[in-house]
Amino acid sequence: MSLTVIKPGMLSSFQDRGREGYQHQGIPAAGAMDERAHRLANALAGNAGDPATLEMTLTGPTLRFDAPACFALAGADLGATLNGRELPVHRPLVAQAGDTLAFGARPAVGVRGYLAVHGGFALEPVMGSESTYLRSGFGGFHGRALARGDQLPLRKPLDGGRDMDALQDALWQLRVYLPSALGAPRRSAVRFLPGMHWHEFSQASRRAFAEAEFRISPQSDRMGYRLLGPALSMSEPRQMLSEAACFGTVQVPSGGEAIILMADRQTTGGYPKIAQIATVDLPILAQAAPGQTLRFQPIELEAAQRLDGERERAFAQLQDTLAPLRALLA
Repeated sequence: MSLTVIKPGMLSSFQDRGREGYQHQGIPAAGAMDERAHRLANALAGNAGDPATLEMTLTGPTLRFDAPACFALAGADLGATLNGRELPVHRPLVAQAGDTLAFGARPAVGVRGYLAVHGGFALEPVMGSESTYLRSGFGGFHGRALARGDQLPLRKPLDGGRDMDALQDALWQLRVYLPSALGAPRRSAVRFLPGMHWHEFSQASRRAFAEAEFRISPQSDRMGYRLLGPALSMSEPRQMLSEAACFGTVQVPSGGEAIILMADRQTTGGYPKIAQIATVDLPILAQAAPGQTLRFQPIELEAAQRLDGERERAFAQLQDTLAPLRALLA
């Protein structure tokens, strides 16, 4: 009742929406880099809650299903195949015992794909979350990325007595329409709100952040993206107390290179904060690769809140329309 890891891929780890309520104890939240894709994969696999999905980076793993399962893929198209047959993203799919799920070359767009299985993977929650925090080695599957030979247990494999071909046909007949608010975000600029210390930065630095082009440094990972571009500085340097760190906060150390805090961010930070990336555009960052260029565009708080509300209503609408899918899998 599991999946066997034949090849682990570049970096494959289990992530849910993060470990909430423990930052004050020094426990990072972790969680999926692209929450939109993580939630889409779960919904399309017939999951109503938030079980962990497998976050795969650039080159995905090769997995063998040792039990029948319904699964779905979202995020970057990593060239998935089942027994050599190409698979689409954003569709509920069925694998039978013995089937091999593999992934191809680096995707043309994006860097992270997400695999969800119906019922979720049978992982032991740590502090209420199934997310892997790789730096400290806890959560997910033994606190680490996948390795060759791992056995990934399924919480709810499909009944082996069902006609899997008939089930796959029935799932394929389902019409799945993604609300526009859940489509793959493609924008020329990433939207941001002024950070807590925005007005303490020089006018030239504020103008540069809003108008110049930045490149994601090779020294970037799930913890943060370092940006190469114009040096940013405060009008008058000063000492400040450390404060809680958030996903999407843009910090500027004394060297002037901005850092965008990502899913595996530290719990607190003492550098000045020039900006906060709008939540709705965090998936754009999650799918960006080192070497890629970014531009930033200001957005009003009310507009950012409205976009967040539209996204949440779209997910609720999608769950309603997928009720027939969950009924087929019940």
